[in-house]
Amino acid sequence: MNIIFLAGASGNTEFWQPVIKQLPQAYQKVAIAYPSFGGHPDHVAVQSFQSLQDYVLEHIQKPSIVVAQSMGGIFAVQAALQKPQHIKALVLVATSGGIDLSSFDVADWREDYQQTFAVPDWFVQHQSNLEDSLDQITCPVLLIWGDADPISPVAVGQYLHSKIVHSELHMIQNGRHDLAHVYSDQVAELMQHFLTKYFL
Repeated sequence: MNIIFLAGASGNTEFWQPVIKQLPQAYQKVAIAYPSFGGHPDHVAVQSFQSLQDYVLEHIQKPSIVVAQSMGGIFAVQAALQKPQHIKALVLVATSGGIDLSSFDVADWREDYQQTFAVPDWFVQHQSNLEDSLDQITCPVLLIWGDADPISPVAVGQYLHSKIVHSELHMIQNGRHDLAHVYSDQVAELMQHFLTKYFL
């Protein structure tokens, strides 16, 4: 089984390492680096959010499970919509999933983010709205949320759960936006149970 990990807006591929280490060695696991993010070199073809998305999707060339954190979830949802033949399942963690968050009580992460990370302005300014397409996702989807996350609160996870047909939602107590890193043991356990149910 091939598992692809997508980071959030920081582009930090090390974010997922604690989870990766706890999953069985039989799985093939790879974290896709984003050009210009997380200290990774620029790529001449990546000059916009759309071209970054195309870059990520181009790296999905065989049947895979895509695991995504935060803004990486937008790429994961697009992969399920554009490459359904390759996407066997999604694991979405504390993400918008590409929906409009204006009606939710969410903290604005952008200003602090720009002060912390040196990334292109186009990434921070981008707004996605895939809401009308969520019911077209046919693969199993595991949603993992923290109950103390101001950036992607529980209500967002509940909304995605209501829109994605074959989804299940799990909460992690005291989990904030970095819950997949901080509570990697719980996330890995939820993932393993999910994968066993559908693929073993």
